[in-house]
Amino acid sequence: MLKKTLINNKQRHNRYNDVHDENQYLNLIEDILEENEEFVGRNGTTYAVFGCAMHFSLYDNIVPFLTTKKLAWKTCLRELLWFIKGDTSNKRLKDQKVHIWDSNGCREFLDSRGLTNYEEDDLGPIYGFQWRHFNAKYSNCDSDYSNKGIDQLNYIIEQLKNPETRNSRRLVMTAWNPCQIDEMALPPCHILCQFNVSNGNKLSCALYQRSGDVGLGVPFNIASYSLLTHLIAHHCGLVAHEFIHYLGNTHIYDDHIEGLKVQCQRKPYDFPVLKLLRLCDNIDDYNEDDFKIESYKYHDNINLLMRQ
Repeated sequence: MLKKTLINNKQRHNRYNDVHDENQYLNLIEDILEENEEFVGRNGTTYAVFGCAMHFSLYDNIVPFLTTKKLAWKTCLRELLWFIKGDTSNKRLKDQKVHIWDSNGCREFLDSRGLTNYEEDDLGPIYGFQWRHFNAKYSNCDSDYSNKGIDQLNYIIEQLKNPETRNSRRLVMTAWNPCQIDEMALPPCHILCQFNVSNGNKLSCALYQRSGDVGLGVPFNIASYSLLTHLIAHHCGLVAHEFIHYLGNTHIYDDHIEGLKVQCQRKPYDFPVLKLLRLCDNIDDYNEDDFKIESYKYHDNINLLMRQ
Protein backbone atom coordinates (compact mmCIF):
# COMPACT_ATOMS: atom_id res chain seq x y z
CA MET A 1 0.00 0.00 0.00
CA LEU A 2 1.29 3.45 -0.89
CA LYS A 3 2.43 5.72 1.93
CA LYS A 4 1.35 8.89 0.07
CA THR A 5 3.03 10.90 2.80
CA LEU A 6 1.82 14.50 2.93
CA ILE A 7 3.16 17.21 5.19
CA ASN A 8 0.75 19.36 7.15
CA ASN A 9 0.52 23.11 6.61
CA LYS A 10 2.08 24.09 9.93
CA GLN A 11 5.16 22.01 9.20
CA ARG A 12 5.25 23.10 5.56
CA HIS A 13 5.51 26.78 6.37
CA ASN A 14 8.74 26.35 8.34
CA ARG A 15 11.66 26.18 5.92
CA TYR A 16 14.00 24.93 8.61
CA ASN A 17 11.81 22.14 9.99
CA ASP A 18 13.25 18.63 9.73
CA VAL A 19 10.07 17.63 7.89
CA HIS A 20 10.94 18.47 4.29
CA ASP A 21 8.57 18.55 1.31
CA GLU A 22 11.17 16.75 -0.82
CA ASN A 23 10.71 13.67 1.35
CA GLN A 24 7.39 13.12 -0.42
CA TYR A 25 9.28 12.58 -3.66
CA LEU A 26 11.81 10.26 -2.03
CA ASN A 27 8.97 8.31 -0.36
CA LEU A 28 7.28 8.01 -3.74
CA ILE A 29 10.37 6.35 -5.21
CA GLU A 30 10.47 3.89 -2.33
CA ASP A 31 6.74 3.19 -2.62
CA ILE A 32 7.03 2.31 -6.31
CA LEU A 33 10.01 0.05 -5.77
CA GLU A 34 8.26 -1.68 -2.85
CA GLU A 35 5.13 -2.29 -4.96
CA ASN A 36 7.43 -3.99 -7.51
CA GLU A 37 4.76 -4.14 -10.23
CA GLU A 38 6.44 -4.42 -13.63
CA PHE A 39 5.01 -3.14 -16.91
CA VAL A 40 6.38 -3.33 -20.45
CA GLY A 41 5.47 -0.12 -22.30
CA ARG A 42 6.10 1.53 -25.66
CA ASN A 43 9.55 2.81 -24.66
CA GLY A 44 10.85 0.41 -22.01
CA THR A 45 10.14 -1.57 -18.88
CA THR A 46 8.83 0.35 -15.88
CA TYR A 47 7.75 -0.20 -12.30
CA ALA A 48 4.59 1.78 -11.69
CA VAL A 49 1.75 2.72 -9.41
CA PHE A 50 -1.46 4.50 -10.30
CA GLY A 51 -2.56 7.54 -8.34
CA CYS A 52 -0.49 9.62 -5.93
CA ALA A 53 -0.27 13.19 -4.67
CA MET A 54 2.36 15.57 -3.34
CA HIS A 55 1.98 19.05 -1.80
CA PHE A 56 4.74 21.66 -2.05
CA SER A 57 4.72 24.95 -0.20
CA LEU A 58 5.58 28.09 -2.17
CA TYR A 59 5.44 30.13 1.02
CA ASP A 60 7.97 32.93 1.46
CA ASN A 61 9.09 32.68 -2.20
CA ILE A 62 10.26 29.07 -1.84
CA VAL A 63 10.59 27.22 -5.12
CA PRO A 64 10.75 23.39 -4.87
CA PHE A 65 13.79 22.52 -6.98
CA LEU A 66 14.83 19.07 -5.80
CA THR A 67 18.08 19.14 -3.86
CA THR A 68 18.96 15.44 -3.64
CA LYS A 69 20.31 15.82 -7.18
CA LYS A 70 20.92 18.84 -9.38
CA LEU A 71 17.96 20.19 -11.33
CA ALA A 72 18.71 21.89 -14.66
CA TRP A 73 16.41 24.74 -13.68
CA LYS A 74 17.42 27.11 -16.48
CA THR A 75 16.44 24.48 -19.03
CA CYS A 76 13.14 24.05 -17.19
CA LEU A 77 12.53 27.81 -17.12
CA ARG A 78 13.34 28.26 -20.82
CA GLU A 79 10.86 25.53 -21.73
CA LEU A 80 8.20 27.13 -19.50
CA LEU A 81 8.64 30.56 -21.09
CA TRP A 82 8.44 28.84 -24.50
CA PHE A 83 5.12 27.26 -23.43
CA ILE A 84 3.82 30.62 -22.22
CA LYS A 85 4.48 32.18 -25.62
CA GLY A 86 2.54 29.37 -27.32
CA ASP A 87 5.62 28.35 -29.28
CA THR A 88 5.87 24.92 -30.90
CA SER A 89 9.22 25.19 -32.70
CA ASN A 90 11.99 23.05 -31.28
CA LYS A 91 14.47 25.11 -33.31
CA ARG A 92 13.82 28.05 -31.01
CA LEU A 93 14.52 25.85 -27.99
CA LYS A 94 17.73 24.61 -29.60
CA ASP A 95 18.79 28.23 -30.09
CA GLN A 96 18.64 28.50 -26.27
CA LYS A 97 20.65 25.28 -25.85
CA VAL A 98 17.57 23.34 -24.72
CA HIS A 99 17.54 19.84 -26.20
CA ILE A 100 14.86 17.98 -24.24
CA TRP A 101 12.53 17.87 -27.29
CA ASP A 102 15.16 16.90 -29.87
CA SER A 103 14.24 13.23 -30.11
CA ASN A 104 10.54 14.06 -30.53
CA GLY A 105 11.24 16.63 -33.24
CA CYS A 106 13.52 14.47 -35.38
CA ARG A 107 12.41 13.29 -38.82
CA GLU A 108 12.22 9.62 -37.82
CA PHE A 109 10.01 10.25 -34.78
CA LEU A 110 7.65 12.65 -36.57
CA ASP A 111 7.23 10.13 -39.39
CA SER A 112 6.47 7.41 -36.83
CA ARG A 113 3.60 9.60 -35.60
CA GLY A 114 2.32 10.02 -39.17
CA LEU A 115 3.39 13.68 -39.24
CA THR A 116 5.19 13.43 -42.56
CA ASN A 117 3.98 16.89 -43.62
CA TYR A 118 5.80 18.64 -40.75
CA GLU A 119 9.26 20.08 -41.14
CA GLU A 120 11.82 18.65 -38.73
CA ASP A 121 11.52 20.30 -35.27
CA ASP A 122 7.88 21.29 -35.80
CA LEU A 123 6.22 19.71 -32.76
CA GLY A 124 2.60 20.43 -33.68
CA PRO A 125 -0.11 21.84 -31.39
CA ILE A 126 1.48 20.76 -28.09
CA TYR A 127 1.31 22.33 -24.62
CA GLY A 128 1.87 26.04 -25.26
CA PHE A 129 -0.33 26.06 -28.35
CA GLN A 130 -3.24 24.66 -26.33
CA TRP A 131 -2.56 27.10 -23.47
CA ARG A 132 -2.73 30.11 -25.79
CA HIS A 133 -4.66 28.98 -28.92
CA PHE A 134 -6.73 26.00 -27.82
CA ASN A 135 -8.14 24.08 -30.83
CA ALA A 136 -7.15 26.67 -33.43
CA LYS A 137 -6.47 25.04 -36.80
CA TYR A 138 -2.77 24.18 -36.84
CA SER A 139 -0.65 24.83 -39.92
CA ASN A 140 2.97 24.90 -38.81
CA CYS A 141 5.20 26.21 -36.05
CA ASP A 142 5.93 29.50 -37.84
CA SER A 143 2.36 30.58 -38.60
CA ASP A 144 0.75 33.56 -36.84
CA TYR A 145 -2.03 32.39 -34.54
CA SER A 146 -2.87 35.77 -33.03
CA ASN A 147 -6.51 35.92 -31.88
CA LYS A 148 -7.08 32.32 -32.98
CA GLY A 149 -8.40 29.61 -30.70
CA ILE A 150 -9.02 30.10 -26.97
CA ASP A 151 -6.34 31.82 -24.90
CA GLN A 152 -6.79 29.85 -21.67
CA LEU A 153 -3.80 31.40 -19.90
CA ASN A 154 -4.83 34.98 -20.59
CA TYR A 155 -8.38 34.22 -19.41
CA ILE A 156 -7.03 32.94 -16.08
CA ILE A 157 -4.83 36.01 -15.68
CA GLU A 158 -7.74 38.37 -16.37
CA GLN A 159 -9.88 36.56 -13.81
CA LEU A 160 -7.11 36.65 -11.19
CA LYS A 161 -6.45 40.36 -11.67
CA ASN A 162 -10.08 41.14 -10.92
CA PRO A 163 -10.95 40.91 -7.17
CA GLU A 164 -14.56 40.09 -8.11
CA THR A 165 -13.63 37.01 -10.16
CA ARG A 166 -10.39 35.70 -8.68
CA ASN A 167 -12.27 33.28 -6.38
CA SER A 168 -13.72 31.46 -9.39
CA ARG A 169 -13.66 27.66 -9.35
CA ARG A 170 -13.31 27.65 -13.14
CA LEU A 171 -9.67 28.72 -13.47
CA VAL A 172 -8.69 25.62 -15.41
CA MET A 173 -6.14 25.26 -18.21
CA THR A 174 -5.87 22.06 -20.23
CA ALA A 175 -3.30 20.80 -22.72
CA TRP A 176 -5.32 17.66 -23.49
CA ASN A 177 -7.27 18.26 -26.69
CA PRO A 178 -8.63 15.00 -28.18
CA CYS A 179 -9.36 16.82 -31.44
CA GLN A 180 -5.64 17.46 -32.03
CA ILE A 181 -3.82 14.63 -30.24
CA ASP A 182 -2.83 13.01 -33.54
CA GLU A 183 -1.36 16.31 -34.77
CA MET A 184 1.05 16.52 -31.81
CA ALA A 185 4.58 15.13 -31.87
CA LEU A 186 3.85 13.80 -28.38
CA PRO A 187 0.52 13.74 -26.52
CA PRO A 188 0.78 15.82 -23.33
CA CYS A 189 1.73 14.16 -20.05
CA HIS A 190 0.92 17.07 -17.71
CA ILE A 191 -2.57 17.69 -18.98
CA LEU A 192 -4.62 19.94 -16.71
CA CYS A 193 -4.01 22.53 -14.02
CA GLN A 194 -6.36 24.56 -11.86
CA PHE A 195 -5.62 27.78 -9.99
CA ASN A 196 -7.29 28.72 -6.74
CA VAL A 197 -7.20 31.81 -4.52
CA SER A 198 -7.69 31.51 -0.76
CA ASN A 199 -7.75 34.14 1.98
CA GLY A 200 -8.16 36.85 -0.61
CA ASN A 201 -4.67 36.74 -2.15
CA LYS A 202 -3.00 33.32 -1.78
CA LEU A 203 -2.61 31.58 -5.12
CA SER A 204 -2.31 27.80 -5.38
CA CYS A 205 -2.04 25.53 -8.40
CA ALA A 206 -3.08 21.89 -8.72
CA LEU A 207 -1.74 19.84 -11.63
CA TYR A 208 -3.05 16.52 -12.91
CA GLN A 209 -0.46 14.53 -14.82
CA ARG A 210 -1.61 11.40 -16.63
CA SER A 211 1.90 9.94 -16.91
CA GLY A 212 4.97 10.74 -14.85
CA ASP A 213 8.57 9.61 -15.32
CA VAL A 214 9.65 9.85 -11.68
CA GLY A 215 13.37 9.90 -12.33
CA LEU A 216 13.56 12.67 -14.91
CA GLY A 217 10.19 14.18 -15.79
CA VAL A 218 8.52 14.63 -12.41
CA PRO A 219 11.25 16.87 -10.89
CA PHE A 220 10.93 19.11 -13.99
CA ASN A 221 7.14 19.18 -13.71
CA ILE A 222 7.27 20.16 -10.03
CA ALA A 223 9.69 22.97 -10.80
CA SER A 224 7.90 24.17 -13.94
CA TYR A 225 4.42 24.52 -12.46
CA SER A 226 5.81 26.01 -9.26
CA LEU A 227 7.62 28.63 -11.33
CA LEU A 228 4.43 29.22 -13.31
CA THR A 229 2.45 29.72 -10.08
CA HIS A 230 5.02 32.15 -8.74
CA LEU A 231 5.01 34.06 -12.02
CA ILE A 232 1.22 34.32 -12.27
CA ALA A 233 0.98 35.37 -8.61
CA HIS A 234 3.60 38.08 -9.19
CA HIS A 235 1.93 39.21 -12.42
CA CYS A 236 -1.54 39.41 -10.83
CA GLY A 237 -0.59 41.00 -7.50
CA LEU A 238 -1.10 37.81 -5.47
CA VAL A 239 1.06 35.67 -3.17
CA ALA A 240 2.21 32.21 -4.27
CA HIS A 241 0.96 29.69 -1.71
CA GLU A 242 1.10 26.04 -2.76
CA PHE A 243 1.64 23.61 -5.63
CA ILE A 244 -0.28 20.31 -5.50
CA HIS A 245 0.80 17.54 -7.85
CA TYR A 246 -1.55 14.68 -8.74
CA LEU A 247 -0.20 11.83 -10.85
CA GLY A 248 -1.95 8.99 -12.64
CA ASN A 249 0.48 6.40 -14.02
CA THR A 250 3.58 7.10 -11.95
CA HIS A 251 6.55 5.08 -13.10
CA ILE A 252 10.26 4.39 -12.80
CA TYR A 253 12.21 2.99 -15.75
CA ASP A 254 14.14 -0.14 -14.89
CA ASP A 255 17.49 1.41 -15.78
CA HIS A 256 16.80 4.39 -13.46
CA ILE A 257 16.41 2.22 -10.34
CA GLU A 258 20.00 2.10 -9.13
CA GLY A 259 20.47 5.86 -9.51
CA LEU A 260 17.23 6.61 -7.67
CA LYS A 261 18.23 4.27 -4.84
CA VAL A 262 21.35 6.40 -4.40
CA GLN A 263 19.21 9.54 -4.41
CA CYS A 264 16.96 8.15 -1.69
CA GLN A 265 19.93 7.88 0.67
CA ARG A 266 20.55 11.63 0.52
CA LYS A 267 19.21 14.20 2.96
CA PRO A 268 17.47 17.18 1.33
CA TYR A 269 18.80 20.68 1.72
CA ASP A 270 16.56 23.73 2.13
CA PHE A 271 14.78 24.65 -1.08
CA PRO A 272 16.01 27.78 -2.88
CA VAL A 273 14.19 31.10 -3.07
CA LEU A 274 12.89 32.83 -6.20
CA LYS A 275 13.00 36.57 -6.78
CA LEU A 276 11.16 38.05 -9.75
CA LEU A 277 12.95 41.23 -10.76
CA ARG A 278 10.44 42.91 -13.05
CA LEU A 279 6.69 43.39 -13.43
CA CYS A 280 5.58 43.30 -17.05
CA ASP A 281 2.29 44.43 -18.57
CA ASN A 282 2.07 41.28 -20.71
CA ILE A 283 2.76 37.72 -19.56
CA ASP A 284 4.64 37.12 -22.84
CA ASP A 285 7.25 39.75 -22.02
CA TYR A 286 9.01 37.99 -19.14
CA ASN A 287 12.40 36.48 -19.91
CA GLU A 288 14.99 34.32 -18.20
CA ASP A 289 16.80 37.32 -16.73
CA ASP A 290 13.69 38.28 -14.73
CA PHE A 291 14.09 35.15 -12.57
CA LYS A 292 16.75 35.12 -9.86
CA ILE A 293 17.31 31.92 -7.88
CA GLU A 294 19.05 32.27 -4.54
CA SER A 295 20.60 29.67 -2.21
CA TYR A 296 20.17 26.62 -4.42
CA LYS A 297 22.28 23.94 -2.75
CA TYR A 298 22.15 20.42 -4.14
CA HIS A 299 23.83 17.02 -4.12
CA ASP A 300 25.79 15.67 -7.08
CA ASN A 301 23.96 14.99 -10.31
CA ILE A 302 22.70 11.48 -11.13
CA ASN A 303 22.72 10.68 -14.84
CA LEU A 304 19.56 8.95 -16.06
CA LEU A 305 18.63 8.04 -19.64
CA MET A 306 15.83 10.17 -21.11
CA ARG A 307 13.04 8.41 -23.03
CA GLN A 308 11.02 9.65 -26.01
